[in-house]
Amino acid sequence: MMRTSLFIAAFLFLVHAATARDERSIKDLSKALTALSPDVDPAEAQSLSVTAHTKARSLKREYRVVLNPEFTVFLYNIGMRKRGWCGHWAQDIGAELKELKLKTLVLHWGEAYPGTTSENNALVVTARNQPFDQGHSGITVWKENMKWSAWLQEYQTTTASR
Repeated sequence: MMRTSLFIAAFLFLVHAATARDERSIKDLSKALTALSPDVDPAEAQSLSVTAHTKARSLKREYRVVLNPEFTVFLYNIGMRKRGWCGHWAQDIGAELKELKLKTLVLHWGEAYPGTTSENNALVVTARNQPFDQGHSGITVWKENMKWSAWLQEYQTTTASR
């Protein structure tokens, strides 16, 4: 009985820590998106951040992510997973974000080191009418956490928006 109680307490602690981390990340991404331009609607930035984080959690389960991103990509490369590399994350999160019908933010496809074994893809969000390489925020999912950056100099756009 004591062992079960300790297990439940540890589990609840870990769930709370993950939820708090998500809440902090959602808030921080929303603030970073709002800071892209005075024209960015804070409610739209909040909605984008919540949707991106929620979809990332859903995709983690759908893609059956295990161990680390490299191993999940390895499983994809040998045919044991149908999806799971960075481009899939960007496509699927992007499809969900397109449903928001954004008015003050624009979604772009970003690539780092295209055509190489180091290629990485990310969803890039800019303020409307803002150049891709100025004040953008790249969104990708690495491991189980949502990662984003206010600057991704190695990324370049391949299309104006997707």
